[in-house]
Amino acid sequence: MAKLLFVMTGTAYWTLKDGTRHATGYWAEEFAAPYKALTEAGHQIVVATPKGVIPTVDMMSLRPEMAGNTQIALDLEEIIRSAEVMRRPIQLADARLEDYDAVYFPGGHGPMEDLCVDADAGRLLIEALASGKPLAIVCHAPAAMLATRIHGASPFAGYRITAFTNEEENAVGLGQKARWLLEDELIDLGVDFTKGEMWKPYTVVDRTLFTGQNPASAAVLADRLLQVL
Repeated sequence: MAKLLFVMTGTAYWTLKDGTRHATGYWAEEFAAPYKALTEAGHQIVVATPKGVIPTVDMMSLRPEMAGNTQIALDLEEIIRSAEVMRRPIQLADARLEDYDAVYFPGGHGPMEDLCVDADAGRLLIEALASGKPLAIVCHAPAAMLATRIHGASPFAGYRITAFTNEEENAVGLGQKARWLLEDELIDLGVDFTKGEMWKPYTVVDRTLFTGQNPASAAVLADRLLQVL
């Protein structure tokens, strides 16, 4: 069985352009759906965060209207509650790619605050991309790619990817409040950005890089990972 590293945000807020802090963290479905699928298949998960802090779930993602319905929200909450790895994450600085068979970055707005400027996140992404090991990144987590610039250039330039879109950010009412928009920054990084319909599952595979557009894409990414592990 494989051993996977889940690299997760360690923040509970996202600083908007007016300086206010928007309460956030990781998005429940983006952790829970892949965690459940991978562990039920017998794979081992290790969670890493900046400084080893326990990840904070975005409470919005546990509302029934956001999760889909009340039962789905309760199921997500139970998966998170029962995931012992969430209570003992390792420090991202201590994570070594050679210890893992694949790497996965769940999203939520949190990565727009910390992983986008985290040198260890950037290091792991660069190493994972060069290694040929499966690397999966969903929703806002591609913000971590911004930490991979070396002398202004990123090894992700030229890769075909997807991520949370400007349209989706505007639809949740945060597009005008954000300091920057993920789609714009990724395009500036040099990636070949593609997108599907808002809120619908949409994933892209380019070589060993697997990306998903939004929360609904997390389960599809997990299925794709299971196929290659």
